[in-house]
Amino acid sequence: MVTAAEGRAGLRAHAFDALTRARERTLALSDCVEDAELTAQHSPLMSPLVWDMAHIGNQEEQWLLRAVGGQAPLRPEIDSLYDAFEHPRAERPALPLLPPDEARAYLTKVRGHAFRILERAQLAGRPLVADGFAFGMIAQHEQQHAETMLITHQLRRGPAALSAPPPPAAPAEAVALPSEVLVPAGPFTMGTDDDPWALDNERPAHRRELPAFCIDTLPVSNGAYLRFIEDGGYADPRWWTPAGWDHLRRTGLRAPLFWQREPDGWWRRRFGVREPVPEAEPVMHVSWYEADAYARWAGRRLPTEAEWEKAARFDPGTGRSRHFPWGESSPGPEQANLGQRHLGPAPVGGYPAGDSALGVRQLMGEVWEWTSSDFSPYPGFTAFPYREYSEVFFGPDYKVLRGGCFGTDPVVARATFRNWDYPVRRQIFAGFRTARTPLPEEQV
Repeated sequence: MVTAAEGRAGLRAHAFDALTRARERTLALSDCVEDAELTAQHSPLMSPLVWDMAHIGNQEEQWLLRAVGGQAPLRPEIDSLYDAFEHPRAERPALPLLPPDEARAYLTKVRGHAFRILERAQLAGRPLVADGFAFGMIAQHEQQHAETMLITHQLRRGPAALSAPPPPAAPAEAVALPSEVLVPAGPFTMGTDDDPWALDNERPAHRRELPAFCIDTLPVSNGAYLRFIEDGGYADPRWWTPAGWDHLRRTGLRAPLFWQREPDGWWRRRFGVREPVPEAEPVMHVSWYEADAYARWAGRRLPTEAEWEKAARFDPGTGRSRHFPWGESSPGPEQANLGQRHLGPAPVGGYPAGDSALGVRQLMGEVWEWTSSDFSPYPGFTAFPYREYSEVFFGPDYKVLRGGCFGTDPVVARATFRNWDYPVRRQIFAGFRTARTPLPEEQV
């Protein structure tokens, strides 16, 4: 039997590991370029990397040092500079931001205090500290910003600053996989009450009743998306929503972001390297409008958020919802392409050890997957620990993405995690898979 003290020690070690891994990644993404690259704004859609660095430290100071530790502010004068709601990204380069060396020193100082607070925290009692929630929230926050910094690296011009080995090839058996999986009608449990580090928009767990649906076994590949392009998909208003068609006409979109047609085929730029578009990889850097148009062209649709989660979590053998598609064990390198171990998605059909109970593959990692659903609260939602994490974003302006991508850390990657963004966004590492409603005779 595990004692309370042993349980707290395990939680402390888990939180220490999550925070340490996040900081190592933040520094790796900032130390690989010169200071001028850190202070530059590489796209009006993104903050300068140095803003992300100090923002990470400021959030950690506010929640771990002040809210959990009860300490006086270290740098109260910078709170407004790193308030994401107060200053839009396009305006942040003009702010009196901490220079890179000062931002690094601030990160180090805050982390030293945070670890001392973690050492003595009871990790029980009030909800903010129970089960180490605040420490998990901050680790997740830093990893989410690390993924944002990775997006900035993709947008920056100049020579490659990052490197990683290629992901594994898909197994030979992948070519024989069925194109889609039938998910039977019936109830399942959506959301969670059990994961102590789950965020407010993932809660509470609730019963959802869904009709039968079919969902792609694999994400849509670059090769499949090329057929949509070559068939004139970007020139045919039949496949686009009115808002999507209007956006396409105003922007002149003709292919995923970073793609370029050359006389010898399609090429792309990825983290400073120019290369042919690999047809076997999941398509990436497409907006919700593009994903929705492809699905219509293919005679299908995007899955709803609930459909995606049922395909990922529902185990027909037990009737229960799993924590991850493959079961309850934490993600390992054999199950999902996560944690920036590679600098791109693996070929479709890879990672068979990560299959869901229903046989759907590559649901975690690779690319964030657009769903058809608006970002809305679950029944019984309660904002915690602050409204600005989720509640202020609810509504029809944002579409939900699921599953994480190759740059998502395992501390964030769970089958209940909900991401959201504007339907025009393309710089994010997003792709999709499609679904359809089966005919009655297919459900027998």
